[in-house]
Amino acid sequence: MEKYEELLVSIRKVIRAIDLHSKQLNKSSGLTGPQLLIMQEIARVKGVTAGAVAKEINLSAATVTNILDRLESRDLIERVRSKEDKRRVSLFLTEKGKASLIDAPQPLQEHFIQNFCGLEQWEQSLLLSSMQRIASMMDANDLDAAPMLEIDPMSVSVNEEKKS
Repeated sequence: MEKYEELLVSIRKVIRAIDLHSKQLNKSSGLTGPQLLIMQEIARVKGVTAGAVAKEINLSAATVTNILDRLESRDLIERVRSKEDKRRVSLFLTEKGKASLIDAPQPLQEHFIQNFCGLEQWEQSLLLSSMQRIASMMDANDLDAAPMLEIDPMSVSVNEEKKS
C-alpha cells in the first residue's frame, strides 16, 4: 500500500473506534458524548450558564443550546432564571440527571488521555502537530469541535428525537 493509503486506513480505524464507542455510550446510558460532557460540566459547576458551558467544552453556543433543549425535554437538566437578573439562566441537573451521570461510562477520550499522558513530551508534540496538519489538509480547521471523541453528535440527537 502507498503511505497515503496506510494513513487513510489508520484515520478510518480511528473514526470506526470513535463510532463504536459512541454507540456503546448511547446504548448503555442513553446519552451522546456531547450530552455527557455538558451534564458533567453542569454537575461540576453548580448554576453554570449555557455560555460558560459552551466556552469550557469548546462548542458553539447554538450547539450547546440545542443539546440543552434535548436534555431538558428528557428531564435531565433544568434551567432556572435568576430573580435578580432575568437575562441570566443557570443550569442544574435534575435528580434523574444526577442518577444518569452516576451510571454513565467515561467517554472514550478518558482512556485516550491516560495513554497520551503516558507518552514522552516530544512524542505528544509530534502527534499533536501531525493531527493539526491532517486537520488542515482536510480543510477542517474551522469546524466546531469539542475536546471529545464523538461521531456526529447532532445526527445522534436527531435520531433520538425521531424515536420519541
